Amino acid sequence: MAVDVGHREVAEVLGEAARLGPYFEIVTGVQADGAGWSAFPGEVGKLDALSGDYAERLGTGEARVASSLLFQGLAARLWSPVVASAALGVVPDLGELRWRGLPGEPIVLGVVEPRGWRVNDAVGAAERVYSVVVDGQLRRLRELTAGLAEGLAWGNAASALVGSLNVGPDDLARRAIVRELLGREPLEATGVWGTHGYVRRSCCLYYRVPGGGMCGDCCLRPEM
Repeated sequence: MAVDVGHREVAEVLGEAARLGPYFEIVTGVQADGAGWSAFPGEVGKLDALSGDYAERLGTGEARVASSLLFQGLAARLWSPVVASAALGVVPDLGELRWRGLPGEPIVLGVVEPRGWRVNDAVGAAERVYSVVVDGQLRRLRELTAGLAEGLAWGNAASALVGSLNVGPDDLARRAIVRELLGREPLEATGVWGTHGYVRRSCCLYYRVPGGGMCGDCCLRPEM
């Protein structure tokens, strides 16, 4: 059973998770308040503006490519800190998640008054993480992201989840939670584990970016 955890402990765990890298950061307290901050994911207009900025920076005229890569990047920013914190025994509550990021600026996530739940095993952690990330954030984000097919969206989400394991030391607790999450719909049908690691069944479309290529988990790679 998950137990409620207070502000200070959740903030400490999030701070420890953030040491793994920028995609693992959720700032807390006054850092997550003030000018430029708004509720995540906000309105369609903000996502459209960010997607347009992505398209311009990537040099692509294909809106669906930019939308796909933006969604995958945001999914990574959601999964990474939550799974890393869960591996430390606490799943943060993202019900009051905020973000700051305008076209051309780095995206930052934050929670003013962090709360969470203590978890004791991979199954319990995955159940709580699923509720927080998939039901609490990704379903709404997918609805607001223009031109993103269902299979592509959840393939991107699963790829971002597995990709979070490539940052920092090999962590058996994180790996166990990720495995549990990948066994749940709508992630379960998005890929398989093979001799070359995780292989997704859809493509994020990065190969359509000028100068891009195929990701390590891409089903289009010849060796896959």
